[in-house]
Amino acid sequence: MSASQQTDVLETAVLQRLSLLDRWLPLWIGAAMVAGLLLGRLWPGVQDVLGSGEIEGTSIPIAVGLLAMMYPVLAKVRYEEIGHITGDRNLLGLSLLLNWIIGPALMFILAWTFLSDQPEFRTGLIVVGLARCIAMVLIWNDLACGDREAAALLVAINSLFQIVAYSALGLFYLQILPGWLGWQTADAQFSTWSITKSVLIFLGIPLVAGYLTRRVGIARKGSAWYDDKFLPRISPIALYGLLFTIVVMFALQGQRITSEPLAVIRIAIPLLVYFAIMWFTAFFASRAIGLDYPKTATMAFTAAGNNFELAIAVCIGVWGVTSGEALAGTIGPLIEVPALVALVYVSLWLRNRLFTPTPQMEKA
Repeated sequence: MSASQQTDVLETAVLQRLSLLDRWLPLWIGAAMVAGLLLGRLWPGVQDVLGSGEIEGTSIPIAVGLLAMMYPVLAKVRYEEIGHITGDRNLLGLSLLLNWIIGPALMFILAWTFLSDQPEFRTGLIVVGLARCIAMVLIWNDLACGDREAAALLVAINSLFQIVAYSALGLFYLQILPGWLGWQTADAQFSTWSITKSVLIFLGIPLVAGYLTRRVGIARKGSAWYDDKFLPRISPIALYGLLFTIVVMFALQGQRITSEPLAVIRIAIPLLVYFAIMWFTAFFASRAIGLDYPKTATMAFTAAGNNFELAIAVCIGVWGVTSGEALAGTIGPLIEVPALVALVYVSLWLRNRLFTPTPQMEKA
């Protein structure tokens, strides 16, 4: 049997083991988007209902969905193995380069290239580019069979850098750099404490819950029970949380998205270019420095993903809920979801063609 035939057999076996939810995930995500748009369009009052309460600028339903999708993924992380990853200088160095130098600079270039005549949209995109991943990236990484321990570590590091560097980078890319180039600058003041609270809520809570669940579960029932019985029961919660979050996001902006299609398209184009460049750059750079497939996939998704809840909160807090900046921030995750779902399939396709199969890959 040839290598390609073995790959086809393996893929068929994997598909047969998937649940109905996993196997048709793109269909369910598409249905959730349509449902959210219809809900927002046909029920104008839904925005008031869903947005009546907020946690650090993020509506409570979205916050609940985010926590639900992150907890099962973080409960799967083998925290006892993270110590081995911290010594991987190639992994950490490349991640910091991609996330905090290349990513923000690329979004700045794309925002000015595609939206030079739309200062509000341009500023919103730059703010999205500065907000590095801490939430949905764990879902994409898990679906692509990435390294969970590496993802948890990189997300934690990005969160720390976010607290320290976000305000400074915002000042640089919105005021200092445009001023040097003789371009229009944007007024913005970011609260470091607000950013810190956002990270503590949307990463800290599910991270602590996942860690304690694993420690207590294994201590009382053993690792076999935890891995074979408990995790399969809670795993679907992550995808249910994802679908719920998508419905709420699209419902909250359904009226505006359908009434301003040209604005959505103009904002979507640089975002799609950004996701593609960041993902493929990270994927092939990781492979070039010798990382295995799980770490390569993790690097690609952590580099391409963004912390949309922080970006939206900043845009609303600084410029207002009806601002163009807030619209650009909101469209960010609406484009990111289908783009990164597509890249999950690209990642799995490349795995079987660019990497030597290992027992760990087949198990994943």
